[in-house]
Amino acid sequence: MKIYKIPTELKAIIFDIDSTLYTNAKYAFEQVDVQVRYYASLHSMTNEEARNMVSEYRKKWAEEHNGQKISLGNTLKAFGVPISESIKWREQLIEPADFLSKDEKLITTLRELEKKYTLICVTNNPVLPARKTLDALGVSPFIKDIIGLDTCGVSKPALEPYRLAVEKCECSAENCISIGDRYDIDLALPLEMGMGAIEVSGVTDVYELINVFSCFFEKSNV
Repeated sequence: MKIYKIPTELKAIIFDIDSTLYTNAKYAFEQVDVQVRYYASLHSMTNEEARNMVSEYRKKWAEEHNGQKISLGNTLKAFGVPISESIKWREQLIEPADFLSKDEKLITTLRELEKKYTLICVTNNPVLPARKTLDALGVSPFIKDIIGLDTCGVSKPALEPYRLAVEKCECSAENCISIGDRYDIDLALPLEMGMGAIEVSGVTDVYELINVFSCFFEKSNV
């Protein structure tokens, strides 16, 4: 866990979902690879050729942008697949329940956090597979709303989904904190907007958020 900033008047937590609210390497890989394989099938390519194409594009993009990462949605967009088509692919191809199950520790954590803060998710998946993911984990009741790829039509990092998240949380950006596993995708822009930010390496770090916030606010009140 890497803490960049915690707002002194925290009112809302904006979670990324994938590889943040769960840790499952097989599912994280499959979400990407199933789309790459589908792209290959549409363009008379082998799966390996498509994987290499995506990998090389992302590598080159990072080299040209100071090491920053690019999302799969924006990568596919560069290959001529509009975001609207990416949304359809993800809705058809991604099945979270095949990989995920109820996480009692996460349920306990989000139940406690929801008592104090508004919880919302901003994800690069469409709302449908995102909601299926939260349902599989057993945490849907604690999440006020999901802002997905199909909500604003743009892939993180982008201002639109985070602006909408702040609006739905009914507070200012300075009262929000973004939690995610990728700095460039989930945290850099929220920090520029004035939010707090914590980078996690997986769901085990999310389990610790109650203690992290408790310790921070205890120190702040000393």
